[in-house]
Amino acid sequence: MPSKQIPFGSGFGAANTAEEVIGDIDLRGKTALITGGYSGLGLETARVLAKAGAKVIVPARDREKAKAALSTIPDVELEVLDLMAPAFIDALADRFLASGRPLHILINSAGIMASPLKRDARGFEAQFSTNHLGHFQLTARLLPALQRAEGARVVSVSSRGHRIGGIDFEDPNFVRRDYDKWVAYGQSKTANALFALGLDGRGEAHGIRAFSLHPGTILTDLARSLSDAEIKAFDVHDADGTLRVDPEGDLKSVGQGAATSVWCATSPQLVGRGGVYCENCDIAELAPVGDTRKTGVRPWAADPILADRLWSLSEDRTGVRWDW
Repeated sequence: MPSKQIPFGSGFGAANTAEEVIGDIDLRGKTALITGGYSGLGLETARVLAKAGAKVIVPARDREKAKAALSTIPDVELEVLDLMAPAFIDALADRFLASGRPLHILINSAGIMASPLKRDARGFEAQFSTNHLGHFQLTARLLPALQRAEGARVVSVSSRGHRIGGIDFEDPNFVRRDYDKWVAYGQSKTANALFALGLDGRGEAHGIRAFSLHPGTILTDLARSLSDAEIKAFDVHDADGTLRVDPEGDLKSVGQGAATSVWCATSPQLVGRGGVYCENCDIAELAPVGDTRKTGVRPWAADPILADRLWSLSEDRTGVRWDW
């Protein structure tokens, strides 16, 4: 099967901001739910979508923290969610479905990175649980609302971290192998990309398209588990300690980092497309194994067979079945 990972020249690039990308797109009458929408890139995404007229819903573990962060964005609806707690996921979905509203945009932006070994109540490794399985369950439970939109988009925030490696289907939760926080992160980001690929293939006939993306390298709360030495290794600061902005070198401002999420969620250029990994507001090219460039999506994150395998594993681990 030919790869869909072919850039088409959107006219946007690494330096564009989310506001520039959304332009004069009118989202009045549209509803968007953004996990992680109260900090970092998720917060900027929420602000820009709300400014374009969307009704924005932001679920959070810490409601008071979210309320303070979102105080300058009018008419944002706050919800409660813990992506490592299935009961919280189901409760949020039940509340939304009971409202009878369609869900036009779902942006799965919440995540953790390179955290110490932790497991959820089911025994699943925290990064795989939070970054992938929780979003898999949430999206499945919100499926009726996505179908009701008659033209929904689901956006999964992945990362160039997927280049670290694919999914260990025999031991995704590091039960038999030694835990490596970066290997675990890379696995979860590969899962984000494969989930978008699998969802798009199943959802297209139901009016649902899915995308994954790399936002860029931006120092946000996502790095809270990293040491000062680890952050220094990313070379994100100038000599005087200020954050560097070099979008062509993948060091972006928050506005630039949110741009590809907003583009995937709203751009008319993506009508009729889906199941692709994007970067710099365009579809990324498929990079072969061994390619030393930082750009592009690696084969293990763009393989339909692996996407189907992940889908089966995710249904098995979560107990969720999709009611198409």
